[in-house]
Amino acid sequence: MANKLELIAQRTALVVIDLQKGIAQMPAEPHTGQSVVSRAGQLADRFRSVGAFVVLVHVGPSEDGGDALHPITDTETTWPTLPPGWDEIVAELGPQKGDHVIRKRQWGAFYGTDLDLQLRRRGIDTIVLCGISTNIGVESTARAAYEHGYQQIFVEDACSARSSDEHHFTFQHIFPRIGRIRSTREVLDALA
Repeated sequence: MANKLELIAQRTALVVIDLQKGIAQMPAEPHTGQSVVSRAGQLADRFRSVGAFVVLVHVGPSEDGGDALHPITDTETTWPTLPPGWDEIVAELGPQKGDHVIRKRQWGAFYGTDLDLQLRRRGIDTIVLCGISTNIGVESTARAAYEHGYQQIFVEDACSARSSDEHHFTFQHIFPRIGRIRSTREVLDALA
């Protein structure tokens, strides 16, 4: 059984990954995009109410697409023309005054952004991660956070992926090795 979670608001940040219009509306498992958005919204509201730092991350290439990644892969990847507003953070999350918004150009939220700087300058040593997709943006960010030395809490019911198998693999085999897994309720209670 997991130990009771204790969080110090001034040293903890909520980092929400890719809950933007074009991603949150896509099919997701085992939790729907809307349920992930709802739980992330509850977490963000609680973090804000106790003065903890909220980081909203969204992904998208520049307008000309010149900074998009184009690796040679075994799986063909085609990039459709993205509709206007695809990369906008969902309205349920804000951003609100005091939130920090990060636009990333690849899977993880650390590389090429000011995330580490913003966290360290505020004395934050613990991050609570949620978002979509569990095994892509969330996991890439978590691996980098681990390498940067952050303590991590992964909110299982505020994450989802394209398939339940992808989500469960990350929560069963990756996240337990680099942090602690908790529910939205447990994190909310830890910040009460």
